[in-house]
Amino acid sequence: QVQLVESGGGLVQPGGSLRLSCAASGSISRINVMGWYRQAPGKQRDLLAGITDGGSTDYVDSVKGRFTISRDNAKNMVYLQMSSLKPEDTAVYYCSAGTVRGNRRRFDYWGQGTQVTVSS
Repeated sequence: QVQLVESGGGLVQPGGSLRLSCAASGSISRINVMGWYRQAPGKQRDLLAGITDGGSTDYVDSVKGRFTISRDNAKNMVYLQMSSLKPEDTAVYYCSAGTVRGNRRRFDYWGQGTQVTVSS
């Protein structure tokens, strides 16, 4: 099993920045990709960004240029730097981990989520 623990959520004003952190532990060798999802009330959980062991990243269009995913393999940490935040970014943010093989990617492990609220 892989355990994921997020931190760094909170209340931020529109236009502000926030950095989320995710600590991974357990059977790390089982995973080679990590990502961040978010889920707003009444909406589905959507993938925002992913990063492989090798550092390759991808983003959903709505956060490109505003959010940056990064990782520290030595510390088993993944981060999501968020800037130019908007009220519509308000959601519970989840760290996730899984595997990518060829063009198939799946996320099997999830953190408990951290609330991000963007409001003045």
